[in-house]
Amino acid sequence: METYEMLFDIPEYGNWDYIRRINKGWSADIKFFAKTKSGERILIRVSDALHFDKKSKEYQMIQKYAALGFEMSKPIAFGTCMNGTKVYMILSWVDGEDLEVVLPNLTEKEQYELGKKAGMILKAIHSISVMETDIPAKDKKEKKLKQLASYEESGIRIAEDESTIQYIKNNIDKIWRKPVVYQHGDFHPGNLILTPTHEIGVIDFNRWEVGDPYEEFYKLESFGTKLSVPYCIGQIDAYFNDNVPKNFWETLSVYVAHASLHSIKWAEKFGQNEIDFMVDCCKDAFEHYDNFNNVVPAWYDTNKW
Repeated sequence: METYEMLFDIPEYGNWDYIRRINKGWSADIKFFAKTKSGERILIRVSDALHFDKKSKEYQMIQKYAALGFEMSKPIAFGTCMNGTKVYMILSWVDGEDLEVVLPNLTEKEQYELGKKAGMILKAIHSISVMETDIPAKDKKEKKLKQLASYEESGIRIAEDESTIQYIKNNIDKIWRKPVVYQHGDFHPGNLILTPTHEIGVIDFNRWEVGDPYEEFYKLESFGTKLSVPYCIGQIDAYFNDNVPKNFWETLSVYVAHASLHSIKWAEKFGQNEIDFMVDCCKDAFEHYDNFNNVVPAWYDTNKW
């Protein structure tokens, strides 16, 4: 069994038979998969103790989400390790396959049905009452405009982006119109698992926050449509019980327009491959929204499977 010094003083450590490092995802957390002597599979997330308060709140939020009853990484233990220099949380392991891997191999009907299951989970997450103390003092409009300005000043610009930039500025007040909710923060097929019983399991809650419920959907454009349009349609349909309001599309188009441009700037720190991917996503979004002359993307087809 490989050993990892930072885990030695976790009380449960002696009960683990097998440990391996997980090198996947964008999180700054150090992640491990482990098996206990009784055969239980678990996930350990470790971060710097400077983030204790933030991680403590994250663990509390995971407890809230787990009470909803859907399949997810459930909370098991939380504390400090490595002589107090690290903070850890232990979560249940969600068995199954990464949804982003298996989706393209399923029928369109199956993809759509899984999207519906994901949409119902997201709706449940958004149903939790938000504590007054968790509501941000500011909305994200100012932050989004600053990010847009950063893109405008960058050395990597998309051809004919001026109309989209103006579209965002003219419509920024359409975001944050709904009552805020607890968000997953990164809800897309890359953070979902297809379980052996063909259910959706949810992982990686470390980007949770309080905000506009419609903001949760913009990553369908960049991380969903390339994999499965039926899944994306199913998630939206189920969330709104097959009655998607016009103001959803108006709001989502602003989030998508902003993310399409800002993500290019964001990707610079990760290298050329990521920049190229985000540029490609941006071009797709421009096409899907007809350079944001339309608020409903071309891929949203009301013909159901």
